[in-house]
Amino acid sequence: MVPSIDVTLLAPTAQRIVNPSSAPNALRALAARGLAPGLRPGDALAVVCVLALQDGDAAPIAQHTLANLPDPLFLGAMAGDLQPGVLHALGPSCAQNAARAEQLLMHRSVHNTTVEEMAAACNEAVAELIATNEERMLRHPAIIEQLYLNKSTRMSTADRILELAIRHGLDCSAIKTFEQAKQALLGELIAEPTEGPSFDDVQFNTAHTIAETLELADDEDTHAVDSETGEERVVFKAKPLHAVWSELRGPAKIRLLTLGTAKVVGPDGKTHSQSYDLKAIRQLGVRDPNPLVAVAALKSPGMNDSEIERISKMRNVCEEVLRDIALSRNWTRSYTVKLNLCFNPRTPLAHALTFLQHLRDSDLKALLKSKDVRGDIQGAAKRQLSKKAK
Repeated sequence: MVPSIDVTLLAPTAQRIVNPSSAPNALRALAARGLAPGLRPGDALAVVCVLALQDGDAAPIAQHTLANLPDPLFLGAMAGDLQPGVLHALGPSCAQNAARAEQLLMHRSVHNTTVEEMAAACNEAVAELIATNEERMLRHPAIIEQLYLNKSTRMSTADRILELAIRHGLDCSAIKTFEQAKQALLGELIAEPTEGPSFDDVQFNTAHTIAETLELADDEDTHAVDSETGEERVVFKAKPLHAVWSELRGPAKIRLLTLGTAKVVGPDGKTHSQSYDLKAIRQLGVRDPNPLVAVAALKSPGMNDSEIERISKMRNVCEEVLRDIALSRNWTRSYTVKLNLCFNPRTPLAHALTFLQHLRDSDLKALLKSKDVRGDIQGAAKRQLSKKAK
């Protein structure tokens, strides 16, 4: 629940200013700049916040003031009592300013929802500040989720806060890969906080940066089949990313996959998606020999139907990936996916036999002629064709 500002708790002068019918426009415009005469800093700041949310000429001025709050007004207001709604309005501007964020986070009236929204959009320095308050994160696990999903949060910090959630049995279901990340962290040595980024943090950021700038067309892949050997090889443009990827720890790979599409919270409090898509990470992830990583790739934001169709016929993916595809009603609505799973010898038998019943006669006959299809699948296809012939 987003905290609001109770106007009736403001000083009488402040109440008159925020009431459009009782204050002249010139006074409201002055108050929107934080310069209302006769008001204490806390009330002056509250007025700016209220005006920023109202319709009218003063709103754009107040919004600009909030985004560029003068130090005297900020420091004066923070030294006294403030409503949670006022602190919430300050959250977006403090999310990129560690000095101000530290004061806001320590204020006794700050609401957990405010910290949650800051965690989603803050920079690395502010993320480190938020992550130091374990009691708050345990009371409000959504803060852990948002920090984990924020690409600015250090990988080492993401490990620590996720381990905290696991140790206390918290449900972080907003992290779609939570179960895979949880299993990957078991038995891992969690690093203590450091003043600067660790080697793992730098490595994670390097992989993310390379993946963010690696553009692949819709029909492009990170791998191609070698015409001479028939084996898959990493394509030239994906080799730098593959080199870093192969050195990453399992938890780091899973988090990269979870950050498939970045989301940021703007000054308006709404969530906005940024324009990058880590398609190359998904393609590397689904081929990873670690089943936890490979399954996490399927849960990655941005995974689409065309990618699933391609994956469903891959013979170098683990059985767990094909099982998850087979169990998804959304993905198996596609006839192509069902057909690919029947042709793929790595598909679990029970699922392949189920989809076999939905195939056209022409595809059943193609199964019988294929040298790569398992014998038990061909036998079932033959019996199905025989039944139809009677």
